[in-house]
Amino acid sequence: MARLVLREPGDLCVNTESGEHTLTAPEHDAEAQAVLGWLQDHEISHVYTESIRNAVDYVLDGGRTGRFDLLSPEVHPGERASVGAKLEYEVLRSLSLPKAKPLDTVISGVPVDIKATVGSNWAIPSEAHCQLCLCTQIQLKKNRHRTWLVRAHRSWLYRGKGNKDGKRGLAVQARDQWSVPLYDWAPLPVNPLRYLSEEVAQQVLADQPGQEERLLMMFRALEGHVIPRNTLLTVARSHDPTRRAREVKKAAAAEGLTLLCGRDAGAAHGIALRAGEWIAVREDAGNGVLPQTAGSGSG
Repeated sequence: MARLVLREPGDLCVNTESGEHTLTAPEHDAEAQAVLGWLQDHEISHVYTESIRNAVDYVLDGGRTGRFDLLSPEVHPGERASVGAKLEYEVLRSLSLPKAKPLDTVISGVPVDIKATVGSNWAIPSEAHCQLCLCTQIQLKKNRHRTWLVRAHRSWLYRGKGNKDGKRGLAVQARDQWSVPLYDWAPLPVNPLRYLSEEVAQQVLADQPGQEERLLMMFRALEGHVIPRNTLLTVARSHDPTRRAREVKKAAAAEGLTLLCGRDAGAAHGIALRAGEWIAVREDAGNGVLPQTAGSGSG
């Protein structure tokens, strides 16, 4: 990566297809302020958390592959990199934004590119040079993410030919000094299967015993953890994992476990569940359910 001596806001941005223009800090960038104003009306941290969760689940394809950890050796580096491409569509869908040229979308009449990385930098394509970009960094080992709005001035991109597509990385100084963080580090939900020992995980995901036996084993091992639908799908490998989960409630009850599903069931026992989420809790003889400390969903 070539050494980059950064020009600062007020200097000229040179060597661009659109010609020389003044470098602008976000507070003096009318288009950036318009986009920020629109984004501030949405729960962006929540939108990105759910979008990343969905993108990761899509890439892992647990219902067919049995995979539940994006850092697993079974996941090709190219698959991990593809999370960013899927994330773009998830964000557009969640925010009801159009897929629109010349970049990825348009917000308040302003073209915006959407970029994400599971590494330390983004690959900014030539068409996005000097344009506004939503740049998301996903740290898989720390289960967290954050997003900035930055105008990717070419003078703030690493020089040279870039990669084979002409993409260039954004200078860290530009990200830190002349961009706008949309939210601080936000936690990513952890797939509860990652809490299992390797031995138990192999048993829960084995072809034998059957679906119901695997689900019961999972609920038993993950008592007190919130289980999202995608985790059920990974274990049951069924088109209707929710029905399969309901079919093990009687067997779980015989072991003193109560299986709860959804908002109403969780609320009745003082446990926060969302639609489609499950939890196994222990019965206390004569005193009802004993809630456990619940973990988060998938990711």
